[in-house]
Amino acid sequence: MAAKSDGAAVSVEDDNTPRSLSEPGNPVARSRCTAAGGKPYTLLDCCWVLCALLVFFSDGATDLWLAADYYLRGDYWWFGLTLVFVVVPSAVVQVLSFRWFVYDYSDLSAGDSTLSTKDSDQHGGNAPAVNAANVTPVYASSGPPAAAVRVGSPRRCCTICMWVFQTVLHVLQLGQVWRYVHALYLGAQSRWHRSGPRRHFHWRLMFESADITMLRLLEAFLKSAPQLVLQLSIMIHGNGVLPLQGLSASASLVSLAWMIASYQKVLRDSRDDKLPMSYKAVIAQMLWHFFTIGARTVAFALFASVFQLYFGIFIVSHWCVMTFWIIQGETDFCMSKWEEIIYNMVVGIIYIFCWFNVKEGPSRFRMALYYAVTLAENVALTAAWYTYRGPQTSDSSALVVVCLVACSFALGTFFMLVYYCWLHPDGPVLGSQWGGCVDEGVVGTGGMVGVIDACLTPSQGSQTDMVITSPPRTLPRTKDKDLGDPVPGERDRDKDSCLPVFQVRPSPSSSPALLHRTSSTSRAQEGPVIRIDLPRKRYPAWDAHFIDRRLRKTILLLETTSAISPRIQYRSSLMGSKEVLEYETTV
Repeated sequence: MAAKSDGAAVSVEDDNTPRSLSEPGNPVARSRCTAAGGKPYTLLDCCWVLCALLVFFSDGATDLWLAADYYLRGDYWWFGLTLVFVVVPSAVVQVLSFRWFVYDYSDLSAGDSTLSTKDSDQHGGNAPAVNAANVTPVYASSGPPAAAVRVGSPRRCCTICMWVFQTVLHVLQLGQVWRYVHALYLGAQSRWHRSGPRRHFHWRLMFESADITMLRLLEAFLKSAPQLVLQLSIMIHGNGVLPLQGLSASASLVSLAWMIASYQKVLRDSRDDKLPMSYKAVIAQMLWHFFTIGARTVAFALFASVFQLYFGIFIVSHWCVMTFWIIQGETDFCMSKWEEIIYNMVVGIIYIFCWFNVKEGPSRFRMALYYAVTLAENVALTAAWYTYRGPQTSDSSALVVVCLVACSFALGTFFMLVYYCWLHPDGPVLGSQWGGCVDEGVVGTGGMVGVIDACLTPSQGSQTDMVITSPPRTLPRTKDKDLGDPVPGERDRDKDSCLPVFQVRPSPSSSPALLHRTSSTSRAQEGPVIRIDLPRKRYPAWDAHFIDRRLRKTILLLETTSAISPRIQYRSSLMGSKEVLEYETTV
């Protein structure tokens, strides 16, 4: 079946099972979520979501409490600024969250979620198994009867109640709370149900978790980061710390560090070509960002307490430079050009406070350059404050503050090294540059195809099963007349003595008998394959089926209507989308 999604064709068909990364001859890797329903939902995952709810409430509640305290004290200027940094970012996030709900729920309530098919003539018109109580398979294509799937619409009263409920929640600024509670429900359902419903709840849990982390990350840097700088500036300007100010600043700092680490964990969990992040690594990353952002915001607050105008100029200049740097790096996150530019501008705001990887490939040089610039800026801002500070700040107190900034940045750097040297999911930073893709003995046991399968995603590696042996089209065959008359027996001797210069041989698992047996078994065990006519986005970007909500609907629909979980294949970025050629060339 084929559906269109922003110009990307999505075909769904029964096909041979892609060779898994964990098969013999390939390095051991993470099992595919699409095939096994993902890792089980554990009590630790539930506690993590509950802690995230606690962080969310503590951040918002302390800010509102502090704003009310400013109002009661008569500090109306501080009251207005504190309240603005609470209400405006929250309203922006609620609008985005409600927009996502409208898009996800409108088609479902209208009952017009349909899929059309292609290639059904190649599979006898029964590509996906679409037998469900409320689903009627209909086939529509140029060949035999093709398929269309219609999901039964919910009752009208339930639809109205859901719309009213979601509207009230988002007006009360509780959209994220509902999403967290819904994630807990989906996690519990995926834990309690068996394999069939469990896969469906797992997919919905991953989609919901992705939405939460993206919304909360945006809110953290639109609300918590400015709020933290504001409260620190008020403390330094007033030469004193109120208990509520300390609580508000601490909650904002914890929220920032928490959301960055949580975002990275959910992003890794969503990709089957990346190893998941352990909670030890998440805690190390939280401490890394906690101390580096703490040092950064204290330096900002020190400088802003003396040079308000120049601080604004500095922030805008830094944001412009960082945004230009990100755009120049040609990120690949969104589905359209203008969305990508907006995304780069938002990431530029994040770069004001901390490092955030947005581009594939080794990031050591870019990270080192960023932190070198950040260190130089922190030193310059702190030195400017120390030189031009007011007389109410003694030298000893100023020295303590300077040492606090330096020690906080040093601690953040230490935890960053701990994360990369011992706790990174792909292994130590000083390990192999292949990140465990090519291990010793892999080429000898599995052949070059085994290496390709190990380094590509499962869907990309699976395409190497199609073997067409021919020379490259750019290297024409050498004819006998161009070589002259060969000496009898010389042709066979040359053939035996020539070593291949570029040769890709099929792995042992690619033998015709084994392929036929695997094909028969996989057709009996595996369900439809969702083939997306787009190259897969490279980490650290989200996959297209997490960003494009129409692809989400396709996956969830097939999960509901198919007895077997559908598998996802993206168009290979290294090979053609229609065929894979394996060349054998000799000199």
